[in-house]
Amino acid sequence: MDKKRKSIIITVIMAVLLLVLSGWCILKPADEFSDSERRVLAQKPEMTAESIFSTSFMTGFEEYAMDQFPARESFRKLKAFNEFNVFNKKDNNGIYKAEGHLSKIEYPLQYDMLEYAAGKFKYLYDTYMMGKENTVYLSVIPDKNMYLAEPNGFISLDYNELIEYFTEEMDYAKYIDITDTLSLDDYYKTDTHWKQECLVDTAKVLGEGMDADVHSDYDICTLEEPFCGVYTGQYTLPVEPDVISYLTNETLEKCKVTIYDSGMPEESFVYDMEKAHSKDPYEMFLSGTVALMTLENPYGPQDKELIVFRDSFGSSLVPLLAEGYGKITLVDIRYIQSGMLGSFIEFEDQDVLFLYSTSLLNYSMALK
Repeated sequence: MDKKRKSIIITVIMAVLLLVLSGWCILKPADEFSDSERRVLAQKPEMTAESIFSTSFMTGFEEYAMDQFPARESFRKLKAFNEFNVFNKKDNNGIYKAEGHLSKIEYPLQYDMLEYAAGKFKYLYDTYMMGKENTVYLSVIPDKNMYLAEPNGFISLDYNELIEYFTEEMDYAKYIDITDTLSLDDYYKTDTHWKQECLVDTAKVLGEGMDADVHSDYDICTLEEPFCGVYTGQYTLPVEPDVISYLTNETLEKCKVTIYDSGMPEESFVYDMEKAHSKDPYEMFLSGTVALMTLENPYGPQDKELIVFRDSFGSSLVPLLAEGYGKITLVDIRYIQSGMLGSFIEFEDQDVLFLYSTSLLNYSMALK
């Protein structure tokens, strides 16, 4: 077969392949959500004269085409297989596997992000706590890379430097170190979060640091459904799922949980069992992403209150602090403007705990 005929055949095959895939992409119903990636997929943008001239249509259509590409999940799996098994790479899009754990490479320290977070915390202190009787504390939650990355040859953040930065910038807060209470086994293998059943000692250290008695005994309950954490879909290749366990006792069963996200008080639960059976079962802990909520313990010291500024890691830890307080208020300033808190919370003589993970502090633009 001469070169000209080969070229024609290859061109025809490619043209047919592109035509079939393009037609398939355009005609197939658009998927709304990627279960494996836990995100909403781009939808077909509206074609108008304004969107064409502003180029927003082309940008939107490019995102739509990538998200709705036919057999996209199969191609993602094929790419991951080649990355690890053909090209012998140690990670795929920053996701790696070591000691049975999946994790995402976090590097380097982003000082502009640290500065932004510290500025937000300083605003909260200056606006609501300065000159008041509040006692302010700080604790930094390391991500699992602190115990996984370096021993397995992966780059990671300088955690000591990050913690030192915030202890210096937040000199108005007493730092409580919890890093020695944690190990790799305290984190889910397929997710970024930690396991509640492993946090009793961590809660005790925090309680002791805040002069609160949080010592308690718990019963362990385990969900029947397997838990495939956020890294499962990002890793793409098959992995063994986790299970979610949660701690309970008479105190937690009697606690009253109230959510204020809708503007009106809404009763909830320490463990939201509807969300335990959702796409992200970790959200069962204090209902997951909630801007403002309270946890009231009728058996706790009624003259002792705690305000926790937190991210998603705090959802599973804070219930273990309930024993030491009559009321705990949880605030997530990713979902509520810092300047609005005075309308909802009266800062008087409460303990105030800034409890944030290193992964959020190193990428803090979500804080409002």
